[in-house]
Amino acid sequence: MSRIASTFAGLRARGRKALIPYVTAGFPFADITPELMHGMVDAGADVIELGVPFSDPMADGPVIQAAGEKALALGIGMRQVLAMVRAFRARDDVTPVVLMGYANPIERYDLLNGKDAFIRDAAAAGVDGVLVVDYPPEECGAFAAKLKASGLDLIFLLAPTSTEERMQQVARIASGYVYYVSLKGVTGAGHLDTGAVESMLPRIRRHVHIPVGVGFGIRDAATARAIGRVADAVVIGTKIIQLIEDAPREDVVPVAASFLAGIRRALDA
Repeated sequence: MSRIASTFAGLRARGRKALIPYVTAGFPFADITPELMHGMVDAGADVIELGVPFSDPMADGPVIQAAGEKALALGIGMRQVLAMVRAFRARDDVTPVVLMGYANPIERYDLLNGKDAFIRDAAAAGVDGVLVVDYPPEECGAFAAKLKASGLDLIFLLAPTSTEERMQQVARIASGYVYYVSLKGVTGAGHLDTGAVESMLPRIRRHVHIPVGVGFGIRDAATARAIGRVADAVVIGTKIIQLIEDAPREDVVPVAASFLAGIRRALDA
């Protein structure tokens, strides 16, 4: 059983929902990410999504785009991201880590380091899953099989516009969990309609039989609690980036941890 599957099974047995924070690797300071990851786990995070900076992040809103641009300016690429995961694993061998990003950094890493180098090195670093925004399910069966052979899960996005056919395609090869994008548009956009999410999840679960996390637009404890009633996991990214983007270095981890602790209390209430 993968670390992600084990985590969700343990939460389900205790009647709890997963809290999954997203942060951009190398933001807001190049060397802070492992420390920030530990702080989020201490505050109640169950899985961490670590964004791989990329110059053309088409699904990300302006807040996460800006975070990625700053991380790139600080010299953060895939090699540095994998080093951050290794550093995190030195103290935490339990919490799953998912890399979230785009095809280009993965393919460039393989170009520079050899065929399938990304999968090999990600597994060795302690990565548990990969969410590649621009890898459609119908085109990455071989990639999914190679990840699975190395013990990594391939996670997919579903959206309000996803058809039954797309849900079936995702269900055939997805593992770990599925990430339901609760809004049309980019990260951080719009107002979250919890009623619409509640009506969509049964449709997804007719096809997808692994946990379903919900993200995009969750900004506070009340919304997280409402989503947690119907989803298996709550994913929060943009709000965390906003909270830490201008914080002094010594305040980054406490600010993020304090916010997540409030979300954790709401989910467990």
